[in-house]
Amino acid sequence: MSSPETEPEPGAVADATGPADALPVVAPQLRALRRRASLTLEAAARAAGLSPAHLSRLETGQRQPSLPMLLALARIYGTTVSELLGETVADRDAVVRAGDMEPTAAGGWIYWQAGSPGRGMQALRVHVPYGSQGDIVRVHPGEEWLHVLEGRLRLRLGDSTHQLAPGDSAHFDSLTPHRIAAQDPGGVELLFVHTLLQSPTATLCLGPTPGETP
Repeated sequence: MSSPETEPEPGAVADATGPADALPVVAPQLRALRRRASLTLEAAARAAGLSPAHLSRLETGQRQPSLPMLLALARIYGTTVSELLGETVADRDAVVRAGDMEPTAAGGWIYWQAGSPGRGMQALRVHVPYGSQGDIVRVHPGEEWLHVLEGRLRLRLGDSTHQLAPGDSAHFDSLTPHRIAAQDPGGVELLFVHTLLQSPTATLCLGPTPGETP
């Protein structure tokens, strides 16, 4: 009977598979991106369907990941396979001009991208209409920070309800069940920053579209 150390993981490929110089590049990227996502080795391995020992071997260059593994880890870390492979990403502009922010509607909300794409955090300027999605409970990995610009916000965190006025902010763990709703008929304007540990899209924070399960 083989020992656990010698048994192949599902989806694993032999060490000799793929370019010989791929390991030194992939290994440090895997570790750096996991740490950037604030995930422990155990948590990341569990989400990817691997053992912690196997993920550790990938991060130290003792094993080379297969394409399915790279796709799974990229999804978990909120990045791309290209970044996992250490490929150079085009320089992102540090400044986002107001005129370049195109409004996008999602589930009744209107939001503007206020930050560069492909980062570990996503920054948005959001308009929440009165009565829009006020009954949707959101629970997902990560953190959220919001700041009220105009109007009043009703924020429910777990069993507590908070009323936020212009100038007020909130910073909380996204695994805490939360609801966001405008208190006034004119809606509420927010600055909104959240981390993307599981998904490169904004749907987790903006809520599901009609027909999807909250």
